[in-house]
Amino acid sequence: MSTHLTVGQRALLEAELQQRQRALAGRLAAQSGGESRAEQAHEVLAQDAREAAQREGEREVGVALTELEERELSEVRQALARLREGRYGRCSACGCDIPFERLKAEPQALRCIGCEAEAEATRRRAG
Repeated sequence: MSTHLTVGQRALLEAELQQRQRALAGRLAAQSGGESRAEQAHEVLAQDAREAAQREGEREVGVALTELEERELSEVRQALARLREGRYGRCSACGCDIPFERLKAEPQALRCIGCEAEAEATRRRAG
């Protein structure tokens, strides 16, 4: 269990994570209008071909934003699980404490700044 965070810091970060979770879940629900992806796809196919072609760009942007928000929601939920399990605030790569300032900026962070920079550099090279 990571003990580098004070009780107050942990409470602040947990509240931030919970707020992000609610906001993301609300946006995703509003975007889908209560429909599943399959239902949304069926609706698109049922549209007039000209209208569908004109709205293709809008749909692509909407899908990309939805995927980003779904990924962030998953990361937030995982961070809350780590918090409950006492694993929150530890770098998943090197095991060091993630500084409070980094967690405050990105509460769902998995890695310390150094390890995150290394992971991003590796992704760019693999790119």
